[in-house]
Amino acid sequence: MVQVDLITGFLGAGKTTFLRRYVRYLVQQGHKVCILENDFGAVNVDAMLVQEVLGPGCDVETISGGCDCDTHQRRMRTKLIAMAMRGFDRVVVEPSGIFDVDEFFDILRDDPLDRWYQLGSVIAIVDALLPETLSPQAEYLLASETMNAGRVLLSRAQLAAPAQCAAAAAHLERALEAAKSSRRFAPGEILAKDWDALTDADLAALAACGCRQASCEKLHFDQHAAFTSLCFLELHLTPQQLQAAAQRLFAAPECGQVLRVKGFAPAPAGGWLELNATAAGCTLAPIPQGQEVVIVIGEGLDKAAIEANLKG
Repeated sequence: MVQVDLITGFLGAGKTTFLRRYVRYLVQQGHKVCILENDFGAVNVDAMLVQEVLGPGCDVETISGGCDCDTHQRRMRTKLIAMAMRGFDRVVVEPSGIFDVDEFFDILRDDPLDRWYQLGSVIAIVDALLPETLSPQAEYLLASETMNAGRVLLSRAQLAAPAQCAAAAAHLERALEAAKSSRRFAPGEILAKDWDALTDADLAALAACGCRQASCEKLHFDQHAAFTSLCFLELHLTPQQLQAAAQRLFAAPECGQVLRVKGFAPAPAGGWLELNATAAGCTLAPIPQGQEVVIVIGEGLDKAAIEANLKG
């Protein structure tokens, strides 16, 4: 059977950054891996972010754009059926940051997927600089995306003080309690470590962490009504202009509650730079491929106000 791992986490937690490191490790161990990228936006930016790990031992499939739950499940099921026939022994799924994980488990129980796939590890990424307060919908998703995880990996731990890492773990506990989840995390199940310092032993432990059976009280809401993804093309911004524009969005209340900004800008010396921004910080990093696109994800977004701020 094909082992399928799930990398979960809320918007901007750092799932794709970790996935690149994790998949590179799996390929080095001799696995034939396929990545399934499920991006909330109409343009699948995250699929472009994994190009550097693709090669003879790794490929990628994508699901893009918002759609109703039934359509989304059919798309994911179709992708998994096709991937099972291509000889991969490991599939790594990165769902969008507003993904209700129950949907994924329901799909794996369907025939014939239940005969072809076995659930491997569920690894949840939680920002060590997690905001103190989130909306009720975001708090629920935080609980849903973490409660089945074998391990929680804190992102940006190298930028956070020990007290901030402890506050993020406490916030996670509050979210689980608010969702009436049966899951609680033991200290050894939450890893706070600079990702650049992750060893092969760390990655092997994450690859073998498995998952936990847990439940919660489901919060019924329309994810695509609660959260919005806006796409802006061909703004022709320099990397510095793009970074400054992203920072303006988080400080402009007229834009709504901006949770994540991602996109690309041409690098002055050629190639592309990847923008990844949350309220906690903003980074620009080289990437082999890109396109002039900016994706803004959040709650109660005002498109005109965001466009005005992006254009400065």
